[in-house]
Amino acid sequence: MSIRDLIREAARALEANRGRSTLTILGIVIGISAVIAMTSLIGGVQQSLVSSLGLNAARLVNIGYGGGELRQKDLDKLASMVPGLEAIEGSTSGGTQMKVDGKNVYVGLTGGSKRYFEMTGAIDLIQGRLFTPAEEDAGARVAVLSRSGLKVLFGSPDVEAVGKSLELNGKSYQIIGVTEDGMYGGGSDDYVNVFMPAQTVTDDFNGGHEHLGPVFGLVREGVDVDEAAGTIRNALASIKGVPEDQVDDTIWTYTMKSQIDNFNQYMGSFQLIAGSVAGISLLVGGIGIMNMMLTNVTERIREIGVRRALGATRGDITRQFLAESAALTVAGGVIGIVLGYLASWGLCVAAGQLGLIGSLTGGTETSLAPSISLVTVVVAVGISVGIGLVFGYYPARRASRLDPVECLRYQ
Repeated sequence: MSIRDLIREAARALEANRGRSTLTILGIVIGISAVIAMTSLIGGVQQSLVSSLGLNAARLVNIGYGGGELRQKDLDKLASMVPGLEAIEGSTSGGTQMKVDGKNVYVGLTGGSKRYFEMTGAIDLIQGRLFTPAEEDAGARVAVLSRSGLKVLFGSPDVEAVGKSLELNGKSYQIIGVTEDGMYGGGSDDYVNVFMPAQTVTDDFNGGHEHLGPVFGLVREGVDVDEAAGTIRNALASIKGVPEDQVDDTIWTYTMKSQIDNFNQYMGSFQLIAGSVAGISLLVGGIGIMNMMLTNVTERIREIGVRRALGATRGDITRQFLAESAALTVAGGVIGIVLGYLASWGLCVAAGQLGLIGSLTGGTETSLAPSISLVTVVVAVGISVGIGLVFGYYPARRASRLDPVECLRYQ
């Protein structure tokens, strides 16, 4: 029997039992759509979280020093001693208070260079600009505010703030930009995040005392990040005169690549678990297919006898019933992929509306797109066909082994 004949006969048999075929397909549809929806949702969350770390996240090295203070001259020496570094930048912090409508508001200050904020992705501008090199070197009194800070200071997060002045400790600072609330949090009604050049924070809020931390190094493209992190640690130990037996306790380097790899491994495991749980529906659907095919064999015993009497071989009968089983699962797989794709979008929209992404990334982002790969679709279709062949084999084999004479006598 040719493939064309098998397909035609399978379609005719399923059409004759339309209601039963639809119910059987439903089990496969639910299983495939559940697998597609869950894996796509988790993949979308994974991509969103990784992208929230910034484009350079995999090349960043967080440098910590517990033996005292790090100053700009230390970073300059590190840059010259570690050729694998594209840039090394540090930040400083400070704080003060101000009165807003008679209420005390705490102002958290983060000082850094434009390059530092671009490297770390700490600032996502929605208004204005960042500092210029001249402003950084001069310790200019310029500031970038967080969006939530606009609401605290000016009554609305959407006010046009660029060009306005901010009074802190009796000094006036010009607002040159506004950023989304990101890695430094969204603030509150009595807290405001303000970003300034590092020299400005040092001079105006830290009494001229320079202390940089955290410090990040950006590794050049093509350079092994973990190897560069070890080189940085050894170089910093040399610069600060740290004894060899105290290096591990005094200096630490933490790569974002390790964090991303660990996160991807964790999400991959979670995705596998979720897919396996959803795959139980596929097992149930497969059992439903076997049940239907066994019923078909019983109802079509005389038809099997007639086919055998007309020259059909056992192999022909086996292939016919396997084709019907595979047709059920392929149809269910195609419908399941479409419904799973739609369901994954629905879940992503719901997750965004519930603030899931914002809470995970520490920002205000609410959009989430499912991540559906071609591999997932191919695997889903392959699983569908596999279920049809596995669970349809026993009924097909049973049909092929029926005695033709007994089949013709069957009432």
